[in-house]
Amino acid sequence: MNRVFIKTYGCQMNERDSEEVASSLIERGYSLVENEKEADIVLLNTCSVREQAESKAIGKAGHVLSKKKKDKKFILGIMGCMAQNKGADLLKSLPKLSLIAGTQKFHHIPDYLDTLTKQDSNNKLPIIDLDEEANSQSHIKNHLDSSSKTVSAFVSIMQGCNMNCSFCIVPKTRGNERYRAMDEIVAEVEALARNGVKEVTLLGQIVNAYGRGEFARIDNKSPFVQLLDKLHAIDDIKRIRFTSPHPVAFGDDLIAAFTRLNKLGSHAHIPVQSGSDRILKSMNRPYTRSKFIDLVKKLRASNPEMRLSTDVIVGYPGEEEEDFEATKDLFVEAGFEMAFIFKYSERSGTPAAELSDQVPQHVKEKRNQELLHLLEQQSTVSNEKLVGSDLEVLVEGKARKGEGNLIGRTPCFRKVIFLGPDKLISNIVTVRIARISPNTLFGDLIT
Repeated sequence: MNRVFIKTYGCQMNERDSEEVASSLIERGYSLVENEKEADIVLLNTCSVREQAESKAIGKAGHVLSKKKKDKKFILGIMGCMAQNKGADLLKSLPKLSLIAGTQKFHHIPDYLDTLTKQDSNNKLPIIDLDEEANSQSHIKNHLDSSSKTVSAFVSIMQGCNMNCSFCIVPKTRGNERYRAMDEIVAEVEALARNGVKEVTLLGQIVNAYGRGEFARIDNKSPFVQLLDKLHAIDDIKRIRFTSPHPVAFGDDLIAAFTRLNKLGSHAHIPVQSGSDRILKSMNRPYTRSKFIDLVKKLRASNPEMRLSTDVIVGYPGEEEEDFEATKDLFVEAGFEMAFIFKYSERSGTPAAELSDQVPQHVKEKRNQELLHLLEQQSTVSNEKLVGSDLEVLVEGKARKGEGNLIGRTPCFRKVIFLGPDKLISNIVTVRIARISPNTLFGDLIT
């Protein structure tokens, strides 16, 4: 009884946590399977950022339990953000649940499963562990081995968030900011490079705030920029990305890094959330519209090829039409070409959930569609300018559609699809762009 299926909901942080769990389970002697039908144990790594994500996970858990109800030895575990948020209350709707593990307990999953598999199937007691644990952030460091080269890898550099935005449940589910030692992160990336990884994406809830208040500034560089410098010096790593940052942690040293560290490429993600000063204040976002635009201008000045993406919430409580128009205007002024646009989702336990002036669902939907349409227009116009140009592409793997097609990304994080041999995977090649869609470039291999 050691076949495990892991399903992940939510962000890259959750994907990275699931990889850590999978790696530790294999080391313990468990085997991974590709669907729940083959599994003796199903683990759901969950998200709480939006209500829909929680509903999907609970629905999936109920479905799995109904399919496995005749198997008395079957184990279902829920881990991650929803487990941390709902805790033992999950047993009210899922009484057959075996494991509820919080966001600081991923490294204990093998121990929990060892215990559960040894229990009498007629007298199973669920394990619930949501406690804080010192240095838990340092345990997210192992990666799955692969018979084929993995081009890109996620690297968790911190856990938690101290910002307390009024709409966000992350401080509740992930706790306060906790940082990994810089040398440990560098050693992890060096090991990834030896195994063929060419690109790393650094992960944290406020990733560019890494080390603040704990590690010293050196040569007027923040700890995060010091880390970027160390990773940039690893020869076999060709590209470095990071997510998700906060606008207030984009200091001048980080902006300058986009000029002097070519492996950072020409893409920056800066979540704005709203273009209205009134709504930003209600969201407890510590910047104004004008300061955000100043940041955009500095980033574009640092690198003429800079491509910017963002996060936006539409329909936040109290958002009037003029507030939404301010967001649209900022969207145009900043020239965003990629964005994650969300309809506000009320999360119990957050200050925004207590506000009385909630926006009707149909208004949220209308504003969401308007902003998506604007994004498509801006992205299309920007991509059309690249037709006929030659771009460097890091080849990530085979494209899902098209016989012999490969997919990769440019330094500015655009997807490129082109025809080429599999031996090019993990290499940087030159592709001449022939046509575009709003989200993808299509071209011909040059070298």
